Amino acid sequence: MATVGDVARLVSELPEVTEGERHGHQTWFVAGKAFAWVRPFSKADLRRFGDEIPPDGPILAIRVDDLGEKEAVLAANPDGFFTIPHFDGYAAVLVQLRKVSRTALREALTDGWLAVAPAKLRGRLTDGPGDKDIAGV
Repeated sequence: MATVGDVARLVSELPEVTEGERHGHQTWFVAGKAFAWVRPFSKADLRRFGDEIPPDGPILAIRVDDLGEKEAVLAANPDGFFTIPHFDGYAAVLVQLRKVSRTALREALTDGWLAVAPAKLRGRLTDGPGDKDIAGV
């Protein structure tokens, strides 16, 4: 089980991440672009669930490279990752932090960072002697 605090610690290991707020919710950016954010359900989201019980606990949205990657992430992680109609056609997945493993969360956050980071920063994940390989941890 992961927490928003775990998310903050994991993204702090990625190069040039800043934390801020967008729409009143904690958001993490690289080069001014959001790649992960706390995403509670809106009233409209909750209505769309109908009689189905929505995932509980903190929900995190994480960018992915494209819609093909989104489908692959959802297929590989059916327990902790999901989407909602509001995200149809948008390259991001939702993560139920209570159900996701730390390994899957770390990988998704790293991939989200890579999806929006400028090319000059992407190489910094593994550049230099003694640097920790964030993507492989």
